[in-house]
Amino acid sequence: MSRRLILILVLVSMAESGLAAPKPHVVAFGPWVPVKWPDTTGQKMLDLKIRGLLVDTRLKEFTTDAPHELTDRLFAVRRVFRVNDALPNENRVRWQWQRGGWLLVDRVTGRVTPLSLPEFDPYYSTANWYRDYVAYCGISEDGKKLFAMVIQVGRKKPILKKDVGEPASDDAPDSECPAPTWERTPIRVTFQPDDTQKIVFSIRGRVVDVVNEPDEDTE
Repeated sequence: MSRRLILILVLVSMAESGLAAPKPHVVAFGPWVPVKWPDTTGQKMLDLKIRGLLVDTRLKEFTTDAPHELTDRLFAVRRVFRVNDALPNENRVRWQWQRGGWLLVDRVTGRVTPLSLPEFDPYYSTANWYRDYVAYCGISEDGKKLFAMVIQVGRKKPILKKDVGEPASDDAPDSECPAPTWERTPIRVTFQPDDTQKIVFSIRGRVVDVVNEPDEDTE
C-alpha cells in the first residue's frame, strides 16, 4: 500500500471519528415580549420588554435592552430572570421578573458567562459601554455610598472606583445617576450623579486620571 493511500485513509478516519473542525454555533435572540416587574416598594408594577437568548435554538437566558458589541465575536447583554416570590405558607409558585447584571456571550463557542461588575445594583445602576469598558454608578452593600465605576472586561479589579456621595434611594429604577457619557479622542468618561457634580476621567491605557474640567453650567 502506497504512503499516499495510507495518508488518505488516516484523514478519512479522523474525520469520521469527530476530529474534524467543530460545528459553528448559532447565537440569536427571540421576539420581544412585554412583562411586568416590581419597584422597590413592591406595590407598583413597571413595564419591561424581554427576549430570549438562544444558542443553537436552545434557550439559555432571558435578556433586556440592546446588546453591546465588544469584538467581532463577543458581546454583552443585560440579563433578566424570574424568582419565586411565594411566602412559606403559600402553596403555589409566585413567579416575579427581576433585572439582573450583564452577560458575556461568545458567538464562536456559544458560551454564556456572567460578568463581574462590582457594586453594580440591578435596580439603580445604569451602565454605558465603550469598547470593552463599562461605566456606571455603583452602590455599596450597606446602601450608604455611591461610586463612580469603570470596569474593563477581563480585568479583576476596577479601573476606577471613586466615592461620589450618598445614594438618594428613590423608588424609581435607574434613578441614582444618569448613564455616564463617553468620548473617543481622548478616551474620557463623564459622571454627573446630581445637579452639583460633573466628574470627568481620562483613560490612558490601563490608567485612569482625573481631569480637572470645570462645569460650564456652574461658572
